[in-house]
Amino acid sequence: MGSYKIEWKGSAEKELRKLDPPHIRQIIQLVASLEENPLLQGYRKLHGTQHQYRIRTGDYRVIYEFDPETKVVTIYHVRHRKDAYRR
Repeated sequence: MGSYKIEWKGSAEKELRKLDPPHIRQIIQLVASLEENPLLQGYRKLHGTQHQYRIRTGDYRVIYEFDPETKVVTIYHVRHRKDAYRR
């Protein structure tokens, strides 16, 4: 069991369901590894935000934030790289 709890926003779950099964498995494994360390190798802080980060897996990006005080990682979006940073 990791030290952080993973919470999925409804938007992220909806975006994840639209992907092909091999991509879904890969993304879920990546997100599960955020339980141990939310600042995995390859993470980037998003410009223009205070606490949001992204981690990439293939052509997809997982947009998340974490709170070290409450030990919660919140997944906001799972998007293709061409759409990941649009608001």
